[in-house]
Amino acid sequence: MTDRLTHYVNGQRTALDSVRSAPVFNPSTGQQSAEVLLASKADVEQAIASAQQAFERWSQTTPLKRARVMFKFKALLETHADEVARLIAQEHGKVLSDAMGELTRGLEVVEFACGMPHLQKGEHSLNVGSGVDSFSLMQPLGVCAGITPFNFPAMVPLWMFPIAIAAGNTFVLKPSEKDPSSTLRIAELLSEAGLPDGVLNVVNGDKEAVDTLLTDPRVQAISFVGSTPIAEYVYSTGSAHGKRVQALGGAKNHMVIMPDADLDQAVDALMGAAYGSAGERCMAISVAVPVGESTAVKLREKLLARLDTLSVGVSITEGADHDMGPLVSKDHLDKVAGYIATGEAEGAELVRDGRELTFKSDGYFIGGTLFDHVKPGMRIYDEEIFGPVLAIARANSFDDAVQMINAHEFGNGTAIFTRDGDAARQYCEQIQVGMVGVNVPIPVPMAFHSFGGWKRSLFGALHMHGPDGVRFYTRMKTVTARWPSGLREATNQFTMPTM
Repeated sequence: MTDRLTHYVNGQRTALDSVRSAPVFNPSTGQQSAEVLLASKADVEQAIASAQQAFERWSQTTPLKRARVMFKFKALLETHADEVARLIAQEHGKVLSDAMGELTRGLEVVEFACGMPHLQKGEHSLNVGSGVDSFSLMQPLGVCAGITPFNFPAMVPLWMFPIAIAAGNTFVLKPSEKDPSSTLRIAELLSEAGLPDGVLNVVNGDKEAVDTLLTDPRVQAISFVGSTPIAEYVYSTGSAHGKRVQALGGAKNHMVIMPDADLDQAVDALMGAAYGSAGERCMAISVAVPVGESTAVKLREKLLARLDTLSVGVSITEGADHDMGPLVSKDHLDKVAGYIATGEAEGAELVRDGRELTFKSDGYFIGGTLFDHVKPGMRIYDEEIFGPVLAIARANSFDDAVQMINAHEFGNGTAIFTRDGDAARQYCEQIQVGMVGVNVPIPVPMAFHSFGGWKRSLFGALHMHGPDGVRFYTRMKTVTARWPSGLREATNQFTMPTM
């Protein structure tokens, strides 16, 4: 008997009127662990109606009271962290320590949202003219929505709704139907923290649910994280229906290794950045760019030695964690294996083949894979694989490396490893990528900065969380006011007002 996962609407788990469902699997075993109901258009409309009804009262709640709910929510998340991490590991497949790390990064955004009374203050100018003052108000939008991916079922939702809700909005969240349990549990914890019913609603679903959120006129803003083709669709459809949209798409993240870099440090960083979470991260490093032949040869040797010790296994163990768990689904496993075959056919040198993993299981496992002599134009270079596949693309010089990266269609994240401050400074200035690390392999900014890429990695003007997140979920109103000292005679004024 498998669990039946429903929606979370108006403060409780509910099936609504859903009749369709989809299986949820444990990637470590390949066995079905649950079935999740898929919302119809009418189901999503019920969730939107619940959020719309809750908006008036919640938006008029003082920012301090809203923040206090977030403080209680943060404490409950910390108390239940092990429970939530296990739900992530069971349905996504990442190892427990990685699942806990995901939740910790999400908690940082909740901490940021606790400061909303300060973040939402606006500005004030006294005497912009004689007896005239100007001030701004940062007001909530109304009903907002989020559509989140399978690879971070806790962290990415926590990038969105805590800021939106703390700013006075209500929210409808559509998580991935592949691993919804942790998201549903988090919603329950927020209700336990004192959030009024209807302020946060979770609907599980597929394209029908997504299209309803994108087109319903009551939804004012849409946040999305996923692949680039879907990000483009979300952005164009939501924008065409008058919504404010931020849509984060795909990535192909490069790490440049300069000849003066500490190669042991660089390899340690690459192993975690390329193979952690089985490569299912939008910030994973999937291309290593050693500068110079000697750097490339040494890097390859060290990577191979480290791959010999890479531990792959089930996501939840009683002892120490493995380095890497399974991929999320059988379909995704087949997709990654197909990319490896394509790389061979295109002429890249397959140095280590993850398809030859000796770990036996009915789960969706593949080993760490390494290609060398990969070049632009090959599919394994151009496209996002989203698996534990690292490509070495050699560069003759620093300028060649920069040119190679800037020519790529994606511009999400990148890193440079070097001891040369001048090279690092030039790299940060010249590279056309939204998030840059210097001797840091995965440069995900802290919650009080904003997260987002360039080029075809981001659609929309504003990034996630941080100051951009506050701007995205609020709209500015500017008031210019004069208070006369007494009654005065009415006079017609036909000229342009000045101060």
